[in-house]
Amino acid sequence: MNKEHDVGAIACQFQIDGEFAGARTYGSGHINDSYCVNFRKAGAPVRYILQRINHSIFRNPITLMENIQRVTSHLAAKVSAERDRSRLVLTLIPAHDGRTWYVDADGSYWRTYQFIENAHTYDAVESTEQAFQAAKAFGQFQKLLVDLPAPRLHDTIKDFHHTPKRFMALNQAIASDVAGRAILAKREIEFAFAHQSIASVLLDVNLPERITHNDTKFNNVMLDDVTGEGICIVDLDTVMPGLALHDFGDMVRTATSPAKEDEQDLSKVTMQFSMFAAIVRGYLASAGDFLTKAERQHLVVSGKLMTFEQGVRFLTDYLQGNPYYKVSRDEHNLDRCRTQFKLLESIEQQEERMDRLVQSIEQ
Repeated sequence: MNKEHDVGAIACQFQIDGEFAGARTYGSGHINDSYCVNFRKAGAPVRYILQRINHSIFRNPITLMENIQRVTSHLAAKVSAERDRSRLVLTLIPAHDGRTWYVDADGSYWRTYQFIENAHTYDAVESTEQAFQAAKAFGQFQKLLVDLPAPRLHDTIKDFHHTPKRFMALNQAIASDVAGRAILAKREIEFAFAHQSIASVLLDVNLPERITHNDTKFNNVMLDDVTGEGICIVDLDTVMPGLALHDFGDMVRTATSPAKEDEQDLSKVTMQFSMFAAIVRGYLASAGDFLTKAERQHLVVSGKLMTFEQGVRFLTDYLQGNPYYKVSRDEHNLDRCRTQFKLLESIEQQEERMDRLVQSIEQ
């Protein structure tokens, strides 16, 4: 559903005052369909984010929305005394029946958030200050959720960051080779098997379970247009129980290389040490006081793990015929896999220096 009048009809199913004035597609996410919808209220423009949840990926949208409602309510209570509190947490707009979602005639699930003005997300990190601010914001997100009351959040995607099971899925994709692509990815498959030992590195050390974002790409934090501060964490579909270091490692994966995730010129892919240093300092500035010693000791390893895991996921999706990630060309996911594996090589080359930096900050 992407016709403007259809989007408008969906938007009007939510408790939004005013008159619908238009919509456009919004963002660069791989999974859900997102729209910026415009309303006019008392003659003034007001914007909202309307999203169709991809229920082929998120099989139970209701439990997903229960998670988001609990998390945003908890965060809102934590920042209620802040002057800019309405911009620090995503705010769900209820449907007319009071639920936080709406189901259309096609069975699609929709939700609406208030639009956060005067802040933006960025697909690529432009400075070490941006990297610092994003990492600090993600660390603060984890910190504020440490005391989320029971019950345990739902797993919106079971075993989402269970890397050994991701590797098993790759094995199955290679064996079935439904798209006839295994021969085209021979080098990448060999690389994955050569690095298989990375898969269990965090599971083997018995780290504590946290409430985590699980998709800490740089473009999932909004930076204030004036101050540059990381003010709001977005894309909460995968917020669920997990390891704090999955979030940290994914920041290393997504914010240290100057190359795009699907860059075809692999000479541009490198782990920039200055960006890593900014991420470590930003993250520990907010999360440092609740992390255990074991979590701190595995910060660098988590960057390797998450880069490897995402490369495996892209490779698996390519071999399966691209059923999960949106693609614009047949080899799109293979290109994405190649950037991950090249970044992993760069991290391995600088691993000792990265460990020394973390140790120096701990002292």
